Amino acid sequence: MHEPPSIARCLSLMDDFAMLENIREHSIMVARTAQALLDSLRPAAGMLPSRHLVVSGALLHDIAKTQCIRTNCDHSQVGSAICADLGYPEIGEIVREHVILADFPVERYRQGIFSAKDIVYYADKRVLHDQIVSLDIRLGYIIERYGNNNEVYHALIRKNFVRCQDLEGFLFAHISYPPKELALQVSAAPPLSD
Repeated sequence: MHEPPSIARCLSLMDDFAMLENIREHSIMVARTAQALLDSLRPAAGMLPSRHLVVSGALLHDIAKTQCIRTNCDHSQVGSAICADLGYPEIGEIVREHVILADFPVERYRQGIFSAKDIVYYADKRVLHDQIVSLDIRLGYIIERYGNNNEVYHALIRKNFVRCQDLEGFLFAHISYPPKELALQVSAAPPLSD
């Protein structure tokens, strides 16, 4: 396993890839949210990924978003390739699955075992711009922003959010507060750390 990039390196990469300021702010809030989730899971859950991996994956999850806004590419696939090319293949895996998880291992979730991909995927779905919101609010935004008034797209987006709602249930079965209190936990959390 390769060592994930430090927070400083992630912030430098955001500059190198000319990340728009609003996407940078979103990525930092996703990282703060993912870190708070990981810290909340630690007392009760089973095997968990390193904080360093989770925070780095969250900071870089939208590394290709600015480029793809301009060129209409798939930012999760392009971002995954960027991370792999930079020597961070594990981060690339997180980036590739931050929009849609490739698998959904229910038995592992029941045991409180969550991967960095799971945590970053969920954290991203809870952050609208740079604010923590409910999954319902985020779903509404994504349908409006990316649904292109296409019912097939809307159905696919809703299906993905049903999976995310299920993941929320599994996560919070191992956390001592309900999902609606996540924003309070993030605001009270320590600064980002590797």
